[in-house]
Amino acid sequence: MSVPEEMIALAQQLAELSAAVIRPYFRHALVIDDKNDHSPVTIADQEAERVMRELIQKIRPQDGIIGEEFGREREDAEWVWVLDPIDGTKSFTVGRALFVTLIGLLHHGKPVLGVINQPIQNERWLGITAQGAWFNGVPVVANQTSQLQAARLGTTGPQYLDVGAAAFARLSEQCRFSTYGGDGYLYAQVASGWLELVVEEGLKLHDFAALAPVVNGAGGRMSDWQGKDLDIYSEGRVLAAANPILHAAALPFFLNAV
Repeated sequence: MSVPEEMIALAQQLAELSAAVIRPYFRHALVIDDKNDHSPVTIADQEAERVMRELIQKIRPQDGIIGEEFGREREDAEWVWVLDPIDGTKSFTVGRALFVTLIGLLHHGKPVLGVINQPIQNERWLGITAQGAWFNGVPVVANQTSQLQAARLGTTGPQYLDVGAAAFARLSEQCRFSTYGGDGYLYAQVASGWLELVVEEGLKLHDFAALAPVVNGAGGRMSDWQGKDLDIYSEGRVLAAANPILHAAALPFFLNAV
C-alpha cells in the first residue's frame, strides 16, 4: 500500500520540530541521567519526544505512539508512530554529530515509513517501503556490490554483540573491512551507498522501526537474523544489506547464532 501524503508531510514536520529542540542543547553542558537499563538520557531527548508527541496528538489523535522516553499509547491503532528522539545519546553528549532522530511509522504493526534525521549536519533520509528513499529530497539507491569481499561492514560497537559476536567476527573476516560507531546513522550510510552491511542485536522497536523503510526503500534488504521482515514483534537482532544478493550471502553467518 502507498503511504498517504499527509503522513509523509507529518513525518517531515516531526523531523523539523525535533531538530529545533535538539540543536540548542548540542555541545552545551547537560545533566546526563541513567535510565533503568543504564542507558543515558538528557533533557534534549525528553523535550524532543514531547513536542513530537504533542504534534501527532494534535494532527492525528487517532494514531498510536510508541516512544523511547514516554512509552506507549494506542499501540493497537492502525497507524502507529515510533519515536527515538536521539538515537546515539552517548555521541550527542560528547559533541559528536553522529546521533540521529528516528521517526518510524507502522501500518498494522509493519514499518512502512522511516525518517533518519541528523539535525546538526542538516541531513535527512526519508524511506518508504516499496516506494523509494531520499536524502535531502534527492533519490538514493544503495550500493549494488554483491560480493562479501568488497563489502564494508558496520556495527555500533562489538561490546553490544552477545550471541552474535562470533558470527560477526567470522563475517568480518570475509568483508573488505569493518567499522564501528554510528547507531542509526549506519543505516543511512547503507541507503546512500557509503556502507554495505550492518549487523546489530539488542535493538528495541524504537531503534529499528524507522531504519527498515529507509534501507528497503533504497533497494537494500533489512531483516532479523532468521531472514524475516521486521515488525512490531521483532526481537531486535538485525541484518541490513545494500541489496538482496549481499543479504543472502551474509545471512547464513547468523542463522544459527540464536
